[in-house]
Amino acid sequence: MTTKSKSGFKRLINASVYSYRGLIACFRSEAAFRQELALALVLVPLGLWLGNTGVERALLVGSVLLLLMVELLNTGVEYVVDRFGGEIHELSGKAKDIASAAVFLALCNVAVVWALVLLF
Repeated sequence: MTTKSKSGFKRLINASVYSYRGLIACFRSEAAFRQELALALVLVPLGLWLGNTGVERALLVGSVLLLLMVELLNTGVEYVVDRFGGEIHELSGKAKDIASAAVFLALCNVAVVWALVLLF
């Protein structure tokens, strides 16, 4: 039975379990995710402490959480491309490069948000 056929609380429980599995799978298999998670473990408490207002705290913490989300999506794209694209194909490479570029932009976003909030 799939998640879509369930409703209410049971669906919420199943979705949470699948999300947890995804986080664990990414943590175990992706060094980049582990590095970004380590960064988040430092920056999230720091952002909560350094932010002077709720908006500043939300920007500092949110930018870091966004980085983790983009890394998860990047990993998902890589897995799908690897699963269905066993042979070398130009579009497979482009898909992976574009997903990687999204992670790079998310990292840039962290740097810009933190600089703007803390320095200006």
